[in-house]
Amino acid sequence: MTFTGAGTVADIGPGLIRTGPRPVEPAPARTSAARPLRKSELHASVRAPVLDTMTFLNEITHRYPEAISFAPGRPYDGFFDNEQIFAHLRRYLDHLAEQGSSPQDIRTAMYQYGPTAGQIRELIADSLRADERIDVPAESIVVTVGAQEAMLLVLRALITGPDDVLLVSSPCYVGITGAARLLDVATTPVEEREDGLCCADLEAAIRAEHARGRRPRAFYVVPDHSNPSGTTMSRRTRAELLELATRHGILILEDSPYRLVSPGPPLPTLKSQDRAHTVVHLGSFSKTVFPGARLGFVVADQPVVDDTGRTGLLADELAKIKSMVTVNTSSLSQAAVAGALLAAGGRISELNEAAAGYYGDAMRATLRELDTHLPRDRREALGVRWNEPTGGFFLTVRVPFRADNEALIRSAQEFGVIWTPMTYFYPGGGGAHGIRLSTSYLTPAQITEGTARLARFIEAESARR
Repeated sequence: MTFTGAGTVADIGPGLIRTGPRPVEPAPARTSAARPLRKSELHASVRAPVLDTMTFLNEITHRYPEAISFAPGRPYDGFFDNEQIFAHLRRYLDHLAEQGSSPQDIRTAMYQYGPTAGQIRELIADSLRADERIDVPAESIVVTVGAQEAMLLVLRALITGPDDVLLVSSPCYVGITGAARLLDVATTPVEEREDGLCCADLEAAIRAEHARGRRPRAFYVVPDHSNPSGTTMSRRTRAELLELATRHGILILEDSPYRLVSPGPPLPTLKSQDRAHTVVHLGSFSKTVFPGARLGFVVADQPVVDDTGRTGLLADELAKIKSMVTVNTSSLSQAAVAGALLAAGGRISELNEAAAGYYGDAMRATLRELDTHLPRDRREALGVRWNEPTGGFFLTVRVPFRADNEALIRSAQEFGVIWTPMTYFYPGGGGAHGIRLSTSYLTPAQITEGTARLARFIEAESARR
């Protein structure tokens, strides 16, 4: 037996006391290492480029911390107050007491699993009536873990087989295309023109899908200050879209997170004008209250008839799916948002009046600084142009060079400015010469310096061609 070390130890075992140096235990027999998982054996969605986009942007941001970033589509931190969360919670607890809830009822509401469809649906319905003129029963609302879960639930409910298709306005928010990829849902992009969606293009896509033997089930669109393009759908196009959807028997998935954080009176939502139950409205409190709550909702008042002839709501079916996904939405998150709704009398637009002004100023400042550093004659010579959104967080710039990940790295490393390639947002390919700028998260000083850096990058990159 081999011993190592110094000193004395006492090992006590059954009927044995041994003194002296501790013996070295024999090494366990080497076993062959377990075979690593191969990425090719995982679901194909993990290899989809759309799932890598945010990771890449985060890596660039961390690698170049001094760079000014026009990439994050976040609310501005300056409107958040740490103590406000407690005030919101207190306001909601007081509301429950005023409604006749006992201390035990309130404790259960806060600490236990809540109703799958949500416990603040009535307050959300009241807010939709006050702010958006969307008049729906609370039973048609499902409270979700952000709008992202709402997208997953709706797609899972609507898409029944490989021949069902989701149409998306392109360029498109990556959340919906990512959700579709996770669920193996086929997507068909309907490319926007420079002024936004053309319903004739959507109708042509619907007819083409039918000709292929496929069934278009729904069309996803952000009508107001779209992410990423920044476009807003005209009143006329909204009316045409509702008529087209009714005529072709498809649903519209309306996603409008930027309406109530934009200056000026908004155009009517599609849902407020929906007389035929063709619109499923996706909502989020991430921009209007705070993103950390991770609270969204879906309005799904479409009638659903089962085999016995009983009629329910699409919301009921979404709640069933949710019970197998997240079980229920955080009671604390719902309470915090409910407190904000109560404090504003249901009018989130009034709660966000200062924020909407700030975001409007940020957008105008960015456009003004771009024009200063790249005046009309110069940008025409370079082949640079941009749109001029009236609200929201985003605008798009077209450049004469490929605005890909390699160009983004050069921009961050050599010029200290970060943006988002538009290629991320084209599910059918495209956007190679476009960049998205987010104006919401920056201070006025950062916008001034950031646009100057961006202009220098565009000049230098254009000269590389």
